[in-house]
Amino acid sequence: MKRERGALSSASRALHLAPLVCLLLIQPDPLEGVNITSPVRLIHGTVGKSALLSVQYSSTSSDKPVVKWQLKRDKPVTVVQSIGTEVIGTLRPDYRDRIRLFENGSLLLSDLQLADEGTYEVEISITDDTFTGEKTINLTVDVPISRPQVLVASTTVLELSEAFTLNCSHENGTKPSYTWLKDGKPLLNDSRMLLSPDQKVLTITRVLMEDDDLYSCVVENPISQVRSLPVKITVYRRSSLYIILSTGGIFLLVTLVTVCACWKPSKKSRKKRKLEKQNSLEYMDQNDDRLKPEDTLPRSGEQERKNPMALYILKDKVFGHHFWRFPHYSMTTPQAVQDRWKGENKGTKHSCTSTFPEHL
Repeated sequence: MKRERGALSSASRALHLAPLVCLLLIQPDPLEGVNITSPVRLIHGTVGKSALLSVQYSSTSSDKPVVKWQLKRDKPVTVVQSIGTEVIGTLRPDYRDRIRLFENGSLLLSDLQLADEGTYEVEISITDDTFTGEKTINLTVDVPISRPQVLVASTTVLELSEAFTLNCSHENGTKPSYTWLKDGKPLLNDSRMLLSPDQKVLTITRVLMEDDDLYSCVVENPISQVRSLPVKITVYRRSSLYIILSTGGIFLLVTLVTVCACWKPSKKSRKKRKLEKQNSLEYMDQNDDRLKPEDTLPRSGEQERKNPMALYILKDKVFGHHFWRFPHYSMTTPQAVQDRWKGENKGTKHSCTSTFPEHL
């Protein structure tokens, strides 16, 4: 019984191994195929220069491969088709004299244009009956960035001003991206720092003293990166005298000088000044008249000797009413004036001294 059971188990194992043996015996020869590899999947090209779409294929066949390059669009555009390196058919006008094929299937595009940008697909096959290998490579084409500059309305600003704006401007360059630097370091997140959607314009609101610094911008695209020269923004405190002079004092001073130089008095003002001048002259004339004596002593002559009484009356009038004409006389009566007169003129001959009556 033991022998029979052993024979049955051996037979069952043989039945299980039989399918595996059959599969090994039926397996066909290895399939011939094409394997394509590429060192890069993305290539950045520059307008006017060349770009190499590099690939490498391997195959068990020794026949020349059929290579086909296409630019993927809504409707694919055939760039070139060849057997080995020999071009089949006629190239499109926009690719003539700009294409070169290599034995490994790589494609060289010269004198790049912006329209050359896109996704390129290569198909390599040995015969129509064998497997065809495919590979895609993305190509970008750009214009280099020119040196940018920071544009600002004024490099001086008052503390706590509403806002000031910096604009990063450049002439050339495609697909630019912008980065702002403060003292050579990227700007920190701050609610007062506002960037435009493309980050080209920087606006700083509610200016603080800490905003006094050097500002610059960096512009880059897939093929270039350029940094602007720094611009110094100066923030002044509102209490500074220099702020007043730099923000309007000089302008106001120039304006005031110009107005004064160009100002002419009105007719009414001229007439008023003329009237005041006339009044002043009249007042001076009146003062001069007051200083002149209304009556003067008459000269001695024949009439005085003939009529001493008349001279007495005249002298009485002069010394009685106009003694103030002799400021050095402090007397207030005609007798005092006569005595002083005689004392000062003793020894001097006057034609009028003999005419004073004795009772004066």
